Amino acid sequence: MTISEKIANQVLDAELQFQFSRSSGPGGQNVNKVNSKVELRFNIPNSQILDETEKATLSEKHSSKIDTEGNLIIQSQEKRSQIQNKEIAVRKFYDLLKKAFHKKKIRKATKPGKGAIEDRLKAKKALSEKKKGRRGEW
Repeated sequence: MTISEKIANQVLDAELQFQFSRSSGPGGQNVNKVNSKVELRFNIPNSQILDETEKATLSEKHSSKIDTEGNLIIQSQEKRSQIQNKEIAVRKFYDLLKKAFHKKKIRKATKPGKGAIEDRLKAKKALSEKKKGRRGEW
């Protein structure tokens, strides 16, 4: 199974761990009572689903989001509801994976076509003639 299939099928859900705490986000008086902030943790070295190259790529590209134990940490406290924040955190996680494993298109060097070269030379010649016409004999 390729990494894009793993992401699309959300196979990694089984390895996600969640921690909940009080949020500093919206919620009014509810903020002081309810644990609506969600912290998603994914342990990269202990993952059974990712292979070694995928683990290395993920660790390399998102090293700023990884703690000393190898946990990839994503937080969400945008909504008042714990469930909504959990969904947002999971979505962020899969978006982060897509971004990490996305391969950039290789740029192929091209040369300008004959028509483009001719047009450029004609434009240069026209500008040259225009400037030559501005020169007056004093």
